[in-house]
Amino acid sequence: MIAFEDARKRLKTRLAELDHRLVDIEHDLDEAKPADFEEAASDRESDEMLEELGSVGLLEVRMIEAALKRLDDGTYGVCVSCGEPISVERLEAVPHTPLCKTCAGAGKH
Repeated sequence: MIAFEDARKRLKTRLAELDHRLVDIEHDLDEAKPADFEEAASDRESDEMLEELGSVGLLEVRMIEAALKRLDDGTYGVCVSCGEPISVERLEAVPHTPLCKTCAGAGKH
């Protein structure tokens, strides 16, 4: 049995963590850049890594928001691809997953 309120709480906690992290990343990216060429090159590499982390974070935010919507709609825990139940173990490991293990392994979206 899926504890929906536990899932909602975990999802909202993770969403708050991501929100905080994304604000930090945005702040770091907005900092003034050094004039020194070598430092600027190093900062550019750091910025690219931060941007990638930000993109990954934004994707997870969208997935969590979609999972919260599925909770509201009563479809949480049901695979969006095949309509079969998602295992409790999978939901505990990845509470925002929209796919059952079979569909996730098949690369379905």
